[in-house]
Amino acid sequence: MRRPGLILIPLATLLLPGCVARTVAGVVTAPVRVVSQGADWATTSQDEADRARGREIRRREERLGELQEDYERLERRCLDGNDRACREAVALRAEMDELRQGIPLEPED
Repeated sequence: MRRPGLILIPLATLLLPGCVARTVAGVVTAPVRVVSQGADWATTSQDEADRARGREIRRREERLGELQEDYERLERRCLDGNDRACREAVALRAEMDELRQGIPLEPED
């Protein structure tokens, strides 16, 4: 009964070293891979930061455009003598000025 097992042992030693080596290498490098993956998740790449900054600038520009339209409408009403429209226009202008600070200036050609 022991003879078939004894025959398989030398055969297994020829076939298993590659598998064992790969397993050992996988176990040894696993902590390094886990740490590097954690670092990837914890940090933002420059490309990701640039895309996020671009989205934020576009959002501010869109909001600024909406405020500009509202401001022009309120300004017309203000010129017609509507005091409430004048107060609202002043508040909108303050919000617009604050938004402009976060939008970079385009260089002139």
